Amino acid sequence: MREREGEGEEEREQDTMTLEWHCPMPSRENFGKFDDVLEPGCHCVRWIFGSQIAGKLTLRLQQLDVKCETKTKDNVFVNVVASVQYRALADKASDAFYKLSNTRAQIQAYVFDVIRATVPKLLLDDAFEQKNEIAKAVEEELEKLSMNEINAAARLRVAATEKAEAEKILQIKRAEGEAESKYLSGQGIACQRQAIVDGLRDSVLGFSVNVPGTTAKDVMDMVLVTQYFDTMKEIGASSKSSAVFIPHGPGAVRDVATQIRDGLLQGHASTD
Repeated sequence: MREREGEGEEEREQDTMTLEWHCPMPSRENFGKFDDVLEPGCHCVRWIFGSQIAGKLTLRLQQLDVKCETKTKDNVFVNVVASVQYRALADKASDAFYKLSNTRAQIQAYVFDVIRATVPKLLLDDAFEQKNEIAKAVEEELEKLSMNEINAAARLRVAATEKAEAEKILQIKRAEGEAESKYLSGQGIACQRQAIVDGLRDSVLGFSVNVPGTTAKDVMDMVLVTQYFDTMKEIGASSKSSAVFIPHGPGAVRDVATQIRDGLLQGHASTD
């Protein structure tokens, strides 16, 4: 009885395994993003929450007959038919569904490459004798290329992540450089203005000491006149063609000084 029960359990396990291989495994997505690969059987997919079945992947053992015309070493054209049996692994179902496209065409291209690289090295008689070696070469190449196809997708994801991180760091460094440049430029402008103010103050003090009876207003008027003529000289000496329309004459400087002084007085009055 125990032996029969053991045999019955083994038969049930084999039936279950056969059922899993023969039944397609649906791929479930949630709002367009891969969620899970469902086991064979009845499942409730809540479409109202964004779940849907993207497709089904069969785990059955499939056969692909590849017919390839090639030439042997003794210049004899032969038609080689390679029968390739393949199936998707249950634990790699998501990779087989999302990372492989047109599997039969890919396998056919790989088989063509192997046959056309192997048979031309053999004589016609040797090709018949070494068919097992040719089949082994095809199998090894398919296994290697299938793993490369899956690993390539993983490498692309890693490369995309690293590229995005590098661009992020580059943008941060560029922003930091611009901020530092603007900060240093602001410091330079502030120092320039401070130097101008210090120079004007020294000029006013020196002129008042050396020329008795002059006021600070008189000194500022003279400084403005000097700067006015310096500006006119620079405009005239410039090689670039430019037009500047300003009131000409020393009296215009007095008008500008009056406007500046009135603006300062109005500002002090408003603060008071």
